[in-house]
Amino acid sequence: MFANIGWGEMLVLVIAGLVILGPERLPGAIRWTSGALRQARDYVSGATSQLRQDLGPEFDDLREPLQELQKLRGMTPRAAITKHLLDGDDSFLTGKFDDERPKQQPQTPAAQDKPEEKPDKPAGPVFDPDAT
Repeated sequence: MFANIGWGEMLVLVIAGLVILGPERLPGAIRWTSGALRQARDYVSGATSQLRQDLGPEFDDLREPLQELQKLRGMTPRAAITKHLLDGDDSFLTGKFDDERPKQQPQTPAAQDKPEEKPDKPAGPVFDPDAT
């Protein structure tokens, strides 16, 4: 419910409460507000459970269209076009037409003509066959 209120806003509210109510009445006001919110939450959950009992399985049927409306509410025009017209491929809208495959580096003609060079030193430890 208050997901958009951060710590800074909470601090401003507490300071405003201290200034308006004073330090003596602020704890009582906080207790009253939290009790009222708890009571409202209990009323809502009680109404929901009573509807669930009265309607039975029809309650879930009632919720399905509401969930679809919630999905549509979050869909932007760009998301609708991407989903329905472009089959989820938004490269047309973003302008990113590159393949995800790594590109091969073209070899220059000079690199193709050179023979492979053998290293002067072996890569591993030196092994002396006469030492055994």
